[in-house]
Amino acid sequence: MIESVLITGANAGLGKETARQFALKQETKKVILFCRNRARAAAAKKELEENTGKKIFDIVIGDVTDADSVRKAVEEIKEPIDAIVLNAGGVVGKTAAKFTPSGMNELAATNILGNVILAEELIKRDKLRKAVLAVSAEAVPGVKALGIKRVSMKTSSVDEFAAVLDGSYFGKKFVALNAYAYVKYAETMWTLSMARQYPKLKFVVVSPGNTTGTLAPDSLPPPMRFMLKFVMMPIVFPLMGGMVHSLDVGAKRFVDAISDDRYKSGVFYASKEGKLSGEMVDQSTFLTDLKNTSFQDNAYEAIHRFTK
Repeated sequence: MIESVLITGANAGLGKETARQFALKQETKKVILFCRNRARAAAAKKELEENTGKKIFDIVIGDVTDADSVRKAVEEIKEPIDAIVLNAGGVVGKTAAKFTPSGMNELAATNILGNVILAEELIKRDKLRKAVLAVSAEAVPGVKALGIKRVSMKTSSVDEFAAVLDGSYFGKKFVALNAYAYVKYAETMWTLSMARQYPKLKFVVVSPGNTTGTLAPDSLPPPMRFMLKFVMMPIVFPLMGGMVHSLDVGAKRFVDAISDDRYKSGVFYASKEGKLSGEMVDQSTFLTDLKNTSFQDNAYEAIHRFTK
């Protein structure tokens, strides 16, 4: 039973909808909105209170691209939390390749840096009781029908993962949309490594699937943004079947994966092979690198080159 949950990136999209769904569960007593912008967080809190009729929302301010900001935010959390949803992330857009003080590029920092530090600091301070959910993407196992190739690294060594995180892996042809899958793969493998290191906690990885109503398209170049928002999402994907679902369905994947014992620790759940919606399955059944514990630990070590 999850009585308290913290969600990063909770002021909009999947994060806010996940907060709403947890709040509607009878057993939930506290939902913490972990956000970068206080005004937007306050607006989200007000809307959530009005929509759910509950006054159980708290705000913690922290920037997931800034390690010190996240560590400071953890100090504000006085009571242990049952679960955290590491939702903050996205393709980022034009500034994706820009370096942050951590040494990660902005794409990697937005999706990994603060989420990792948050989880590990809460564990270190004995403030996390039950579960961690890391948000991954369908792009990691790939979608052949759409020409999206699954992530394929040469060695999955520590150095290769580190190159993904600082961007050098992609050379001069850094395309945020392509790099995003590799960044999410690194985060996924860190989570699977943590599952083995902390067997008393549940670490699960989930893709929300191809979800309408998110902010993801807004970070894409204008032509791609137009095609995705006004052609692919409303017209093409629904005709293909198993390729798109609504925001509430995407968020429900997160809520179910944390709350339901059918979803096991140390597993990456996403759509069936070749799909972007529908039933969630264990991705290691067709992306076998996910089972490689050396690769998992290499991702963990590479990430920690940047978190110190």
